[in-house]
Amino acid sequence: MTAIFKKEILLFTKNKFGLLTICLLLLLYGLILFTNLFNLNILESGYADFGTFFSLSPIIFLLYIPAIAMRSFSEEFKNDTIDILISKPIPKFGLVMGKFFAIYFIIFLSIIPTLIYPITIYFIGENTGNLDVGSVIGSYLGLLFLCLAFTSISIFSSSLSKNQLNSFIIGVVLNLFFFYGFDIISQLFNSGQISLIIQEIGMFKHYELLSKGLISSSDIIYFLSISYIFLFFSKYRIEIKSS
Repeated sequence: MTAIFKKEILLFTKNKFGLLTICLLLLLYGLILFTNLFNLNILESGYADFGTFFSLSPIIFLLYIPAIAMRSFSEEFKNDTIDILISKPIPKFGLVMGKFFAIYFIIFLSIIPTLIYPITIYFIGENTGNLDVGSVIGSYLGLLFLCLAFTSISIFSSSLSKNQLNSFIIGVVLNLFFFYGFDIISQLFNSGQISLIIQEIGMFKHYELLSKGLISSSDIIYFLSISYIFLFFSKYRIEIKSS
């Protein structure tokens, strides 16, 4: 698994497009949060609030993560190198986890530079420190767990097709459905209990609670469970391909 992890990280760092995507991500956040281009300028909002960042992040990452992960298995299938990987003394689940941790590490590195935004707001406000630090920390934790689930779904999507574009589209659709879909479906039911159950299946409610700084073990277990399920599906796809 470690060898796969190192290989994926090395391939990403050697690929100029990979590093460019991180730069574009940070540029996009900067344009949205600190310019009037999208009318969401935090500096002109009148109060120190970082909620805009965490409201936009799911939309950005449900596109960004499939773009990073789409080549993980699609390229192996396309180049017929999957047989070489499978022939090595690596458990199939270890193969999946190696790629998963590599992609998630890249996403983690993409998020780290954004810490400069709340730090900036913390110090340039009219009253230094007039920012709910606890809420920001909880929100970042929620974003990391959300990205964990998005990454596992995107890895699975990459195992479904040899075509990277198809893998990207499948990943975006699945991430979109699991984040917004169940919340939309829940609104179709008059019964509050049924609506609540459907909302619990989707990611939106769990992420929303974590983004408010309400850290609950049930929400963390939910994201870990979603991640494991889709990683297991990826392992199953590899087994089918190798049979």
